[in-house]
Formats: sequence, C-alpha cells, structure tokens
Amino acid sequence: MSRYLANTPSAVSSRPSSSLPTAIAINKQQQQQQQQHRIHGAGALGAPSSHRGGRWPCRPDGLLLRLRAGSPVILLERAAAAGGNSIKASSGINGAPTIYQTGPTPDTFFYQDTIRSAGARMRSAEGPQREALISQLTNRSAAAIDFLVDDIGVDLSVVSLMGGHSVARTHRGSGKNPPGWSIVKTMLDSLKHDVRFQLRTEHEVTRLLTSHKDKGGAATVTGVEISHQGETSRLDGPVVFTTGGFAGDADGLLARYRPDLAGCPTTNSPRPGMHNLLTAVGAELVDMESVQIHPTGFVDPTSPNDGGKFLAAEMLRGEGGILLYKGKRFVNEMGTREHVSDTIMRLPLDREPIETGGSAGPRQWDIQLLLDPGAFSRTTSNVNFYLGKGLMAKKKVKDLDETTRETLGEYSAVVAGQRADGFGRTAFGHWRLKWGDDVDEAEVYVGRVTPVVHFTMGGAVIDEKSQVMASKLGAPDPKPVAGLWAAGEITGGIHGDNRLGGSSLLECVVYGLIAGEEASKHGRTLAAADRASPDGHAEWTDL
Repeated sequence: MSRYLANTPSAVSSRPSSSLPTAIAINKQQQQQQQQHRIHGAGALGAPSSHRGGRWPCRPDGLLLRLRAGSPVILLERAAAAGGNSIKASSGINGAPTIYQTGPTPDTFFYQDTIRSAGARMRSAEGPQREALISQLTNRSAAAIDFLVDDIGVDLSVVSLMGGHSVARTHRGSGKNPPGWSIVKTMLDSLKHDVRFQLRTEHEVTRLLTSHKDKGGAATVTGVEISHQGETSRLDGPVVFTTGGFAGDADGLLARYRPDLAGCPTTNSPRPGMHNLLTAVGAELVDMESVQIHPTGFVDPTSPNDGGKFLAAEMLRGEGGILLYKGKRFVNEMGTREHVSDTIMRLPLDREPIETGGSAGPRQWDIQLLLDPGAFSRTTSNVNFYLGKGLMAKKKVKDLDETTRETLGEYSAVVAGQRADGFGRTAFGHWRLKWGDDVDEAEVYVGRVTPVVHFTMGGAVIDEKSQVMASKLGAPDPKPVAGLWAAGEITGGIHGDNRLGGSSLLECVVYGLIAGEEASKHGRTLAAADRASPDGHAEWTDL
C-alpha cells in the first residue's frame, strides 16, 4: 500500500505566488529554489496528506487547510501513474463506530482487536508507544470514514466482517470499483482542479536534503533531490514520505530481512523500498522482519508459475467463502491472516520452486477457495472480475468431486446450526447453500489460491504526530528528524506481528491527514523564518 510524502520528487518551473512552503509529494520536477510542501508517493497516503493542512478533522476544499493557508503542494510519484499498491486494495477500510455498522450496540472493540492481532510485540518494552499509535489509529477511524464519505464523496456504505475482527467494520462501496481505487481516484480528482496542487509522475527522489545536524547528530530535512529523465533538481520545504513498503522488493530489503520467504509469490508491484533515504538522515527502523503473508492470492491457471498474483480479497471469505485442501476444510477461514497463512504453509507444498524457462517458479500450495450463491450475491462485482480474468470458474455442485460435495453438505449443516464447526468458525457471512434434493443444480464459484507476500509491517519509527524519529520506538528521550513526516506502509510499529485486514487504507488516511497537518504547521514556521532571514532560505548541506 502507498504513503503520504514519498520519494519521487518533481520540480516546479515557476515560483508560486504564496510565500508559504509547498508540500512536496515525491514526483518528477525541474530545478527550483522555492520552499514547498513535498509529499513523496501518490497512493492512498499521498492523497490524504495533500488534503490535510490544519486541525483535525478538517473539511476539504481544494487542498483543505494547507491550500486554504495559501501553500502549494507537490505530490511526487516515481511511477508513470499515481496509485501505487493502494489502488489494488479490494476488501475495504476499517472504521468504528460508523453509521453503516448495523450491530445492536456501538462497536467499541476495534482497539482491543488491533492489540490482539499485533501479537507478542505488544508485550515488549516499547509496548506503551505501540499502544499510543494504535489508539490514534482506532480512535480516529470513524472520523476517517466521515472524511472520505462526507468530504471527498467516496461510497463506503457496505460493511463486512474480516478475519481477526470481532464485529463487521470493514467498509467498501456498493459499485464495481475496489475501495482502494475509489479512494485514491476520488481524492486526486478533488485535488487536480486546485492550481496550488501539482501531481508530478515519473519523478524519483534520490535523497533528502538537510541543513546542519544538531548536537545529537540528527539532521533537519529541508527538501528533496529528484531525478527526472536523467536530470537532477531539488525542491525545498517540509517532506512527507508515503512511498509504501518493501513487499515488492524481492531482491533487496525482503531478501535482507526475510530470506526465508525467497520464492514466495507477491501481490505487490516489483519496486525497491525507499527506506535507505530515511536512514541516511538518521531515521530509525522497527519491525523490519514482520512481513505479512496473505493466505489467498489467485493462481492463474494459464500462467501458474508467475510470481505476481492477484489478491483474492479477504472479504470473499468474510461474506461466506471457504477454503479447501483436497476437498476438505482445514482451518477457520475467519482467523487472522497470520493464523490462516501459517496453517496453509504447514500443508505439503504443491511443489518446491522449479526452473521454468530459465527462471524459478514460485513456492505455492494447491488450495481451493469456494463461494456459494449467497456469498456470490455479496461479492458479485469482485467475482465477475475474477471470472473475466479466468481466476475463478463457475460450476454446478453436481460437477464437483465427491469429497468436496461431502464437505459442502457438512458445512451447510454447520451454518444451519445443526452442529458446531470443528475449526471454530462462528460467523458464516451470507452462505445460504442448503443440502437437499435440488442442490446438484446450485452454482458455486471456485478458484485456486496460495499464500502470498502482501504487506510489510516494519518501517520508519514515527510518533503519534507522524513525525519520523531518530530514536528507537519507545525510547525514553525520543528525538525527531525535523522537517520529515511519514505515513502508511513506509512506517512501522503500528501493526506489530500481524495487520488486521482493512487497516492499511485506514492508516494511510489517519496518519496521512495528521502528517499533512503537522507539515503545514512546520511550513508556516519556515515561512516566518524566511521572511526574517537576510538571504531568504535555509543553508543547505550535502549528506
């Protein structure tokens, strides 16, 4: 998933009329000396960061309070198009309590569910700081949903239960587009009409620029150096990093921190992590070994050895889908991603990595994902997309093998309350297949899935204000990297050992908005200092 201030800078050809620094979103740009607010990365994090410029919550108009204050914002994107991995997010965004939740009482369990999912790391010495980050995430989740719905105009009216959640709180729209794509596109559409906002694609941030270091050795970030079409330039101003994680950096950071995952397929686009740019200015990293394996990525029957997989959204199971190994269920499909993935990976491999055409095939398992007509009725747009891609097939029950048919009969009895589930599943979504004389003609939807590298919980240490820290998480004397903020998957410490489904988009919005607000405050301080300075800008040093 993407984050707010990213590492792809861009240059602006003319000086903005405002004297306030612009936010720089990492993207491509030309040479300029003006100060701007830079956001590196144009996914779900970059866009909210661009929107945020003042108090919480903030109602957006153009670039919200940041633009209302007269400060231009530059969103830098290293790719040819904005969106990153965020546009692939298909299950939804968490929020509680919201008007879309239909439970008998308000949902007050989001914090506890997140703490439980984070696992053993919550019991470490830095546990209190992790709790503070999680509290910020969950307490502001309802406001994040309100912001997206009321201010940006995103449809989030459908709510599903996902693995590891005690109640349904994962929001998505009722239309055909995945929620990640809808959020990013709607935000960018709302920004592009403001003349003070610039999205610069194919701009690579190559380093962070700094002024003098303080006595503790920490640098103050004053801007970015960027590369575009072989030319180097720089932009001045506060920086927000929202470049995402390293799940697609198979030969780089992933190989360094989790060599045991070599050969596993991934849902991420192949690209290097940008964490080295942060550590070069003194940023601390945390939880880099915590990599989330999502239990269900589709194996394309036409190209099973491809290392890149389409995600089989978790809400397919939340709405009633089941997992089968050789025709039998083997796990509570609504367990945490960590639990379901670990259970699958203890089963025999379909095959070890093999050489095909000169490149190694992936490590993968032969697991079947099956949805009945009830689950399909709640996931129609998703399943139709998968059917069109050839990732799922529609079959009649009579055409299934005998073991699978027996399993469906047993499971239907569980859903009907005739027996307890041997794997502990108690929420069955919208499964409605009943076993009877007419079941043979019922249609089900089946696809092959395998565990995939999906998300990296580790990254830069931040505080509750999204400030990048030069001290370890939970340090008694925390030291920030001045002028630098981060949000989204580039950061660490929020999710611990396991991220709850639906919380990646949420952290992008919550911490992205905070980062934009804090960078805006910093920008106003810089503007005041510039007006009082004889030469009008801070001194620059190379790293």
